Amino acid sequence: MLSYQHLFHAGNPADVHKHALLAWLLAYMTAKDKPLSYIETHAGRGLYDLDAPQAVKTGEAAAGITRAQALFAPAHPYIRALAATRAAHGAAAYPGSPLIAAHALRAMDRITLAELHPQEYDALSRNMAGQGARVYKRDGLDMAVAICPPTPRRGVLMVDPSYEVKSDYATLPRVLGQIARKWNVGVLVLWYPILRDGPHDALTAALRAEMPEIACFEARFQPARPGHRMIGSGMAVLRAPWGMAEEATRIAGFLQNL
Repeated sequence: MLSYQHLFHAGNPADVHKHALLAWLLAYMTAKDKPLSYIETHAGRGLYDLDAPQAVKTGEAAAGITRAQALFAPAHPYIRALAATRAAHGAAAYPGSPLIAAHALRAMDRITLAELHPQEYDALSRNMAGQGARVYKRDGLDMAVAICPPTPRRGVLMVDPSYEVKSDYATLPRVLGQIARKWNVGVLVLWYPILRDGPHDALTAALRAEMPEIACFEARFQPARPGHRMIGSGMAVLRAPWGMAEEATRIAGFLQNL
């Protein structure tokens, strides 16, 4: 199923949670003078126009980044990536996680992205041109299993599916557990939605059964619009570095007060 397009939801409170924590993680890891790999399985288009009719229609960015950006210090890696994106692409531009990674990473690092949706893949290829990324039109989980452990071995795997395929809730823990066993130094990150009916409960339980040391950082917020099912966002992180729990708590506090 390939109907999902993130432009309708770009910059929403879940994006703020996910992208702020990812930006912090990459800033932490690039502080050490050693190369790393960044791999993303569901990359989307990488760059979004919050003035586009799709984004304006849902109003989710207005409930997310528009309110939240003032809560972060200007020096926060997330705000730096947002500012750099807007300087290059205009005041309504919003960076997806591939572009946030590109802003954070260095010439010695490697970026590998997968996107299966044909239109999103084409946009991703255009938006990441000149960023040194390898972009593939293929199933991202299959790609991650095939290339892990990567070179350099130190690195981050970002898994951010739409969950429009309901079997993802059962498939993801198993596949991530497989990758974790193959890549014993990789930081594995999985985003998941927190919905009113709680499908994430079984997901997080299965993740902990596969990887008992995994940390689940969750944030709650008001629905972006009346009747919206999403009431929070989760980031499951295997091998979370020192200080990430405190940063996750800080970001969750921002979102709770939107």
